[in-house]
Amino acid sequence: MTSDVVVSRRPPSYGGGVAHTSVGPLLKGWRTRRHRSQLDLALDVGVSCRHLSFVETGRSRPSPELVLALAEHLDVPLRERNQLLLAAGYAPRYGERALDDPSMAAARTSIRRVLDAHLPYPGVVIDRRWDVVMANSAATALVADLPPELLAPSMNVYRFSLHPAGLWARSTNPEEWGAYLVWQLERSLMLTADAGLQALHDEVTAYPNVASLQRRGRASLEEAPIVVPFRFPTPDGGELSMFTTLTTFGTPRDITLDELAVELFYPADDASDALLRGTAVASA
Repeated sequence: MTSDVVVSRRPPSYGGGVAHTSVGPLLKGWRTRRHRSQLDLALDVGVSCRHLSFVETGRSRPSPELVLALAEHLDVPLRERNQLLLAAGYAPRYGERALDDPSMAAARTSIRRVLDAHLPYPGVVIDRRWDVVMANSAATALVADLPPELLAPSMNVYRFSLHPAGLWARSTNPEEWGAYLVWQLERSLMLTADAGLQALHDEVTAYPNVASLQRRGRASLEEAPIVVPFRFPTPDGGELSMFTTLTTFGTPRDITLDELAVELFYPADDASDALLRGTAVASA
């Protein structure tokens, strides 16, 4: 049994208007976002606080090595590191190839092996906006009969999970995992400052169920168990319960790989394990 594959073809993009923004304010913005002081960051990088101040105010032009060192200590994503280099007047260092590019064959094959080996349990590959770019057959079965508009123009996990007509409506504990998903979206937005994620955040938080969840604050997330399962009723009156793990590539040098994560679903109890295995046998 092989994976169903959804490959997003996205050309390299380094952000519109970046070249017209000096690198200093961008670096300061990342430092502020990471809650780092000038002194703290300067000590980590090995430059004087005065020099870092001059870089941020535009009085000094940083070398490409300094730009990358600051980006490394600020945990800036590879896509935004290219933007910093462009703003400083240097060429980008990191390439971005589509997942279906021939040069990505080894990575794509490895991902497919992981997804296929995980059957009969669901598994997906998501990008940094949590759009599904690859999925195995068990995962596609979970969303097969959702409203089509929730799966277009992209199959986005936040959208088809949190929308009132999505997985939220089918789950017996949507507020538990919903609180986690909203927190994950906010965290991803904070880490990347991605405009697409901001638009997605604005959309999702406008859903009435999510707005209600947010009004109750973070209590539901803080009181949740160590592992928050997804629970769905079954036709026989039972319950399918699953939890997930996220895996990323180690030290990627390509933007596409840097932004990918493999999300694997596991049965949370023996009954769910038997249900998933039985479903797989019946399907075969």
